[in-house]
Amino acid sequence: MLVLFVWLIVLNFSSTCGDKIKPLINTLEQNSLLLGTIRPKEGWQVYSSAQDADGRCICTVVAPEQNLCSRDAKGRQLRQLLEKVQNMSQSIEVLNLRTQRDFQYIMRMESQIKGLRSKFRQIESDRKTLVNKNFQELKGKMESLQPLIPVLEQYKTDAKLISQFKEEIRNLSGVLMGIQEEMGAYDYEELQQRVLNLESRLRNCMSKLTCGKLMKITGPLTVKTSGTRFGAWMTDPQASPKNNRVWYMDSYTNNRIVKEYKSITDFVAGAESRTYSLPFKWAGTNHVVFNGSLYYNKMQSNIIVRYSFETGRVVTQRALESAGFHNVYPYTWGGFSDIDLMADELGLWAVYATNQNAGNIVISQLNPDTLQILKTWNTEYSKRNAGESFMICGTLYITNSHLTGAKVYYAYSTKTSTYEYTDIPFHNQYFHMSMLDYNARDRALYGWNNGHQVLFNVTLFHIIKTEDDS
Repeated sequence: MLVLFVWLIVLNFSSTCGDKIKPLINTLEQNSLLLGTIRPKEGWQVYSSAQDADGRCICTVVAPEQNLCSRDAKGRQLRQLLEKVQNMSQSIEVLNLRTQRDFQYIMRMESQIKGLRSKFRQIESDRKTLVNKNFQELKGKMESLQPLIPVLEQYKTDAKLISQFKEEIRNLSGVLMGIQEEMGAYDYEELQQRVLNLESRLRNCMSKLTCGKLMKITGPLTVKTSGTRFGAWMTDPQASPKNNRVWYMDSYTNNRIVKEYKSITDFVAGAESRTYSLPFKWAGTNHVVFNGSLYYNKMQSNIIVRYSFETGRVVTQRALESAGFHNVYPYTWGGFSDIDLMADELGLWAVYATNQNAGNIVISQLNPDTLQILKTWNTEYSKRNAGESFMICGTLYITNSHLTGAKVYYAYSTKTSTYEYTDIPFHNQYFHMSMLDYNARDRALYGWNNGHQVLFNVTLFHIIKTEDDS
């Protein structure tokens, strides 16, 4: 602003002094004393517009050259600042107008809000009054209906009970009608005779079934969970249909206690009927009950013991010559399972291994009374590579493992003295099988599966005998 003021003064002097200024400029430039006193900046000129009686200047003005001001950067910045100031002034004016307008709008809104608040207060007051009134009315109605609630609940219960009675009566009526129709067609004696005839035909059909070939194993059915990881349980395949006793032998060594149960139901319930204390401890888990006697391997020996449940005494015992024992040739899981005793449709069997047969499985059919060997077959399957084995109709079936993924892998027929490799899987549900034995009466496999007593169903391929068959 200072520069602008000075420049206006210079313009004023230039218009009044006229041509007098130019000679003075030349005189001042030549006067070094005057220049030394004023010390003008570089690029500036000295102007004088007043003189005394002697012609000397009494007023001196210093200003930049006119030709330099046009190129001066400060001049350009000044003009830019002036423009910005003007723009800002305009913006402030616009903003002021908007502010006044917004303020007026806010004032109107404030007035409206105050009006709404008043209305809300009025509505709230009215609502409370209305709700209180309705509440009192509802309360009165509920008090009048309260005695009816127990009656309604009883009615609902009775209605549900009546619906159940109707359904039971409907079912019972259907059964009675069926019985009435049946009795109308046949009397009791005729019905009984029909049952007897059907049973006779069924037994006759079963008698014509030859020994079957194993085709499939399904299950297992878990009967009970008890005992240690290893053990044996069994029924007598030679017993009558009414005799369903179960025998239970826990662990594979250092035990001689056999528990007896009258039926599967008692076994599941744990209701023992009798306990036997054997004279010798057993080895392994491969015992069998056959025709009222228990056959087992005497611990730390290759002796087979026959124990009568009827007399509670050992009937006979005999060594199985050359048979390995005490974990010399066990199954894959160990447990002194060197000698496996089993029974099927053809009688009593012993499965073991000998040094003479290079540790491979040997099959011997035994006399149930004397335990003498009737006949022997040598296989080429290593006893130590077998998980378990069982006999069905004179054929020995061998599993390849006692663990998960096991399957019936090998079958040896004593009838033809031949073998074949099979692929019959079964579900090892509890991951460790320490006993697997076939029961010809039940047509099922009994198993001890890691402390679980289980049953497997077997599917056999049968050939029906004809009258022409010998």
